[in-house]
Amino acid sequence: QVQLVESGGGLVQAGGSLRLSCAASGGTFSNYVMGWFRQAPGKEREFVAAISWGGGNTYYADSVKGRFTISRDNAKNTVYLQMNSLKPEDTAVYYCASTTRGLPRVALAYEYWGQGTQVTVSS
Repeated sequence: QVQLVESGGGLVQAGGSLRLSCAASGGTFSNYVMGWFRQAPGKEREFVAAISWGGGNTYYADSVKGRFTISRDNAKNTVYLQMNSLKPEDTAVYYCASTTRGLPRVALAYEYWGQGTQVTVSS
């Protein structure tokens, strides 16, 4: 089994930055592709970013490309999402997730999920 715990969310003004962390336990972290998703009130969960097991390949949603950066530290069993130039539209609960293959953008492809961390961007 794999457990994922997100942290780093909070309230920030538009144009500010936050760094989210996702700590993993219960598995071999380096074997997992990691992804970030978000869900705003009344909206469907949407893909944000994903990173390969070795960190050499990344994929971003168009809405965050150039502003967000996903990275991982396998020695610490942690994946990060650096969020810069935040907009009110980025307000959502952010979730990390893991899978053992591919670099998927759809939620159904991910096997393990964290409980989420709230990000609120004020205008």
